[in-house]
Amino acid sequence: MSDPLLVVDQLTMHFPVRKGLLRRVVGAVRAVDNVSFSIARGQTLGLVGESGCGKTTVGRSILRLLPPTAGSVHFDGLDVLAQSPRALRAMRRRMQIVFQDPYGSLNPRLSVRSILEEGLIVHRMGDAAERLHRMTTALDRTGMQAGCLDRYPHEFSGGQRQRIAIARALVLEPDFLVLDEPISALDVSIQAQVVNLLVTLREDLGLTYLFISHDLSVIEYVSDHVAVMYLGRIVEQSPAERLYAEPLHPYTLALFSAVPSIDPARRRGRIVLPGDVPSPSRPPSGCRFHPRCPLAETICRDIDPPGVTVDGHLVHCHVAARELDRAGGNASSAALRMAELVAKTLDKSASEDSLASPSH
Repeated sequence: MSDPLLVVDQLTMHFPVRKGLLRRVVGAVRAVDNVSFSIARGQTLGLVGESGCGKTTVGRSILRLLPPTAGSVHFDGLDVLAQSPRALRAMRRRMQIVFQDPYGSLNPRLSVRSILEEGLIVHRMGDAAERLHRMTTALDRTGMQAGCLDRYPHEFSGGQRQRIAIARALVLEPDFLVLDEPISALDVSIQAQVVNLLVTLREDLGLTYLFISHDLSVIEYVSDHVAVMYLGRIVEQSPAERLYAEPLHPYTLALFSAVPSIDPARRRGRIVLPGDVPSPSRPPSGCRFHPRCPLAETICRDIDPPGVTVDGHLVHCHVAARELDRAGGNASSAALRMAELVAKTLDKSASEDSLASPSH
């Protein structure tokens, strides 16, 4: 991608595990491990994966709400992790976040006026009249009336609270927003309204988004590029249209198979993964997905798969890399072959289970 606004390289976030009277460190929860991606100006990267895969930790680490263990984050050419507290405060005006829970992210003791004005005061943006103009403009952009300034969060519905949270981020005129599952706590009837609002704001204001969600349909609608996470690592990354048409990683295939579709051409047989997601404090050796992967081989258990990129489509999988090589780098053929292999393996497993079960 040309002219990236955000470049994340080998981002790592480990949380120490402490035990005993002296609270000694005995291990670490590897929430994020060597995550890398970039986002071009005015575009949206969708970050998708199961709950607990590390999506939210990535977003908060980028903004230094959590201090990363290792790696680098460059925003508009500046190293975010190397900034002094004063410089970081100035940078955060351009990097804002919308949290998942609109009920918990707004202080119930503050009026909407105080919530929106707080950031303007901290960053010394204008006098009282200018601050009022900025606040009313931000509210208008999110579909809220200026008359709500003197009301409190408990007086609004969930969708209205999330609009206020979005206005709080917009009032500082940022360039980049981390959207941490911004619609998952809302009613289904409201979700589409908020998603369309975010898309309109991006187009009108030239914003850049990191959109974190587990909803694959929403990710497809809002994203230019998509990164799929599993157990702290990105396993596949590609332009959105290509990823949804030609998924290569078995985990991505399993995720997409769970999405209902009315289009017969896009329907896939349901892939039910065995077992549970391993603990991030004790991740498996080799490929982290291999304990649940229907195509796992010996090499998958022993060696962490390197990334293979074909025309901007990145995948970390030994089997997918082999199929890409056999197809001469043709991602369409390799994706079709991966889907066939997964379906064949699951059919064989189902047949063996049927034969092994006692007859009645």
